[in-house]
Amino acid sequence: MTAGRRAVLAAMAGGLLAGCAGPHKDGGSPASPGSPESGAGTPAGQDRRPAPSATASTDRPPVTRAQIVARYGRSVPHTWGFDAPGVVRSLPRTTRDIALTFDACGGPGGSGYDQALLDLLRARHVPATLFINSRWIAANPAVFHRLAADPLFEIANHGTRHRPLSVTGRSAYGIPGTRGAGEVYDEIAGNHAELTRLLGAPPRFFRSGTAYCDDVAARIVTDLGERFVSFSVNGDGGATFTAEQVCTTVTAARAGSIVLCHMNHPEGGTARGIAAAVPRLLARGHRFVRLSDALHRA
Repeated sequence: MTAGRRAVLAAMAGGLLAGCAGPHKDGGSPASPGSPESGAGTPAGQDRRPAPSATASTDRPPVTRAQIVARYGRSVPHTWGFDAPGVVRSLPRTTRDIALTFDACGGPGGSGYDQALLDLLRARHVPATLFINSRWIAANPAVFHRLAADPLFEIANHGTRHRPLSVTGRSAYGIPGTRGAGEVYDEIAGNHAELTRLLGAPPRFFRSGTAYCDDVAARIVTDLGERFVSFSVNGDGGATFTAEQVCTTVTAARAGSIVLCHMNHPEGGTARGIAAAVPRLLARGHRFVRLSDALHRA
């Protein structure tokens, strides 16, 4: 078995490079991962409907930092990783839907913009969910506004400082996690407020830096009105995969998969790999959806 093939198999298992690659200010180590009808002129199997409006977060009073600390300040977590009670790792498998999700991590780990990737998605009318960190927004305000205005995409919360979400300060791939319930709140709520201001509606989905969380932190995400979304296919190994590795990994996605890739490393192989994988998945009868298209009834 070749080294490249071993890397792809490891990524499919979710244990390799789930977050952005590159140096990080916090911790200094590289981040690692892990039936609507089509509109007119849209290729078969793809959906361009606007995402359902996000109302869950606006129907109740906002939860304060003090309330979160009082509620969870003494809680002891029992899990750590890509999964916890309430974390979404796949779509309902009653259809052949696949959700492509792309992280924009920002900061020293990558504030670039993979325009070729987004242009490809637009050209093929492929909807996607974009998890965007507040540091990336600050570095790319004009691009962010163009993406937010495009009905093909929905914007989700990728945190304020791109930290693993922990109530005990646990690290993932050398990146220190949040230290306590208060810092978990800050990581979620800071970017939540910024996205709500920019979008005019609160984001519905959250993914932490590196996609790691513990079960207490996952409950805090829910209390703040968002759903923690992990992944079932690690599509580009934190933007470290070659185009061939991306294509092989993403093409192997099954119905109901949530694919994690990155849109902040244009120098990587993500765009070319996705360009090769998309027609193969369509030929197998899959359809691409935003998370809210598939999860609004789940």
